[in-house]
Amino acid sequence: MNPIRIRRHETTLLPESARVIIRPFIPSSIHRITTIVGRALALSDEEAARDTENVLKDFDSRHIDLESQLLANYERVIPHIFTQRPLSRTRKLLIGALFSGEYALESAALFNPSIVPHPDQDGVPDGGLRFIMSLRATGEGHVSSIEFRTGLIAPDGGIRLDPVSRFVSMPEIDANPSYRKTQFVIKLHEMGFINGHTAEVMESLGESFTRNDLNRIVLRIRRETRPVTQDLDSTLRCIQWLADSNYEMHFPPELAMSERIIFPVSANESNGIEDARFVRFTEDDGTGMYYATYTAYNGHAILPMLIETQDFLRFRVLTLNGTAVQNKGMALFPRRIDGNYAMLSRQDDENLFIMFSDNPHYWSDSRVLLRPVETWESVKIGNCGSPIETEAGWLVMTHGVGPMRKYCIGATLLDLHDPAKVIGRLREPLLEPEGNGREGYVPNVVYSCGSLVHGRELILPYAMSDRVSAIASVSLDELLAALRG
Repeated sequence: MNPIRIRRHETTLLPESARVIIRPFIPSSIHRITTIVGRALALSDEEAARDTENVLKDFDSRHIDLESQLLANYERVIPHIFTQRPLSRTRKLLIGALFSGEYALESAALFNPSIVPHPDQDGVPDGGLRFIMSLRATGEGHVSSIEFRTGLIAPDGGIRLDPVSRFVSMPEIDANPSYRKTQFVIKLHEMGFINGHTAEVMESLGESFTRNDLNRIVLRIRRETRPVTQDLDSTLRCIQWLADSNYEMHFPPELAMSERIIFPVSANESNGIEDARFVRFTEDDGTGMYYATYTAYNGHAILPMLIETQDFLRFRVLTLNGTAVQNKGMALFPRRIDGNYAMLSRQDDENLFIMFSDNPHYWSDSRVLLRPVETWESVKIGNCGSPIETEAGWLVMTHGVGPMRKYCIGATLLDLHDPAKVIGRLREPLLEPEGNGREGYVPNVVYSCGSLVHGRELILPYAMSDRVSAIASVSLDELLAALRG
């Protein structure tokens, strides 16, 4: 075993089934929708009022703003409401409730954490650090989303998590997001949809355009082109699918961090937002941005994606471009290196790769950085989040998969000026499954999506067997000495 001392904090993040959101529950059959609506319309005003009151009494205490969410789901079925008579707010609420259901976000697991400094450090004692931790929450059907927690690293190294709210809220999706034309065209090219129809749409748009701009052009082309061929229809649908996959969202500032939930929005992430790796990126001029790479999953295929935010209130979600955008586990370096962005990745599901780009949204030309060497990583190796800059080099936390699909956490040290050069590597795992931590949804796994250095300590949040999360601290000096030795 490794002689490096590990301090395990008495902090365990457990899944909580009582944290629920409201999701639409709308049958695929139009006949079923209209039948349900018909039953609600057939009620007398007194019956509708009674039944609505019962719903509100039963569920209001479980949500921050129950009525607005029920009305939103009522709006979804308006095309199937077959009466011209104006409906009361009470009846609208009841219809909305008939097409709603609660979803327990983290009933199955709360795992794969990453950690970054909080953008607000006001009031933090000298030597302390306020942080934000992201977590992958998984509920029924194994649908994953992103949750957040906040906490404080005390000057003495102790770690305290802030109280977690009973409530959770999804963000408001911006109805008219903006797009960057160059990146949009690059992605269309990768998808094989560069043709005359694409050119006609794109030539009518500026270098920066909105969803309303795009919808207007697509509608005009559909109207002016006769007949609408299958090729044209496929191209226009692809353009709109890509627009749907790039979106913006925001939370009200009064929501606590633990109340903010990023739940799947686009079709390509309908089955989950997996393993977000957050990092605070600092540009050469000192300006900062939080980025997170994550894996979108639609039940059949995965797609690496990128999140941008400066305040954890407004988020921009973008598809990544380039031939190297594939597989899982992309992790961005926290600053440019010789003017270029740098990224870790795993193109072949076995080795750890590195790549460089002048654009954080476009990646190609990856090269192998690490191959499995030791038995505990002999099946495959990957990263456990973004590299961390130290005076000795770039510290990369890794995960290795070995016999019996056991996941362990290791560490590697890369040259500070040429991170394609490996200068140190642990031969034994730093952290491995043990005791009760071996039991869970996926047994025998420890895994992390990002750590940070505070003072001379590595703060390493990690998941145990795809169920719960914990936090460990490691002496940076001991770890670097082992890597350099």
